[in-house]
Amino acid sequence: MNNKKKFNQICKDIKSIKIQGAENIAKKAFYAYKLVPGKASATKLVSLRSTEPMLQNILKIADKISYQELLDKLNNNQQTINEKVCSLIKNNSVVYTHCHSSSVIKALIYSKKKGKRFVVYNTETRPLFQGRKTAKELARAGIKVTMFVDSAAKIALTKSQDKEEKTRSVDIIFFGADAITKKGVVNKVGSGMFAEIAKSNKIPVYIVSDSLKFSNKVKMEQRNPSEVWKTKSKIKIVDPAFELIERQNITGIVSELGVLSYNDFLKRN
Repeated sequence: MNNKKKFNQICKDIKSIKIQGAENIAKKAFYAYKLVPGKASATKLVSLRSTEPMLQNILKIADKISYQELLDKLNNNQQTINEKVCSLIKNNSVVYTHCHSSSVIKALIYSKKKGKRFVVYNTETRPLFQGRKTAKELARAGIKVTMFVDSAAKIALTKSQDKEEKTRSVDIIFFGADAITKKGVVNKVGSGMFAEIAKSNKIPVYIVSDSLKFSNKVKMEQRNPSEVWKTKSKIKIVDPAFELIERQNITGIVSELGVLSYNDFLKRN
């Protein structure tokens, strides 16, 4: 397969969400750009997913660094994030997450390897079930996972369904981010609602993300209604991919810059 065909295949995989997660998308987009560099390639890659500022930010430096240098930078940033997340997890705690965030998953697996004892509650994340991918990856790493349907998020956050755990509630929440803005964090739809529930139950919410996801302007992506229901009936289906987690519902942002309050994070960007 020549470079142009490889480029087009990566574009197709990003558009169809075969490639998931902001960091994975950004890495693949950078790799694709290196195959066929130029303004036209950058424009096409940016157009594939509107709510992916990390993709946009790394393409701005694509002509200045190599693919390996990008990987080294992201890996170093992730290592710092891993250490900071680990420091926030108390032994025997219940951690909650939603959708699929490679930053969150890597940090939880790192914490497990460092001897932290915890269990994870997560939601299945309809309609594409990215939460199942999260659950499988954590389970393979030896982390105990309990998955809830999305509409049971309040139950998951406030009361355990596992009798062996003696009715325990969630202690801390880690969400990934598709974009960090001045108004709040854009993440998978449901995240904003879950953060509001957490706030009312005094559960701390941390955003786990590389600072490259910061953006001044983000367009919210609407997905194809057929993802929800392939029907020929005249029913309007709304399939929003993302929503805003309001900054007042966020305890802090964990990035390569450290564990910062929202205001302090904005000052560094």
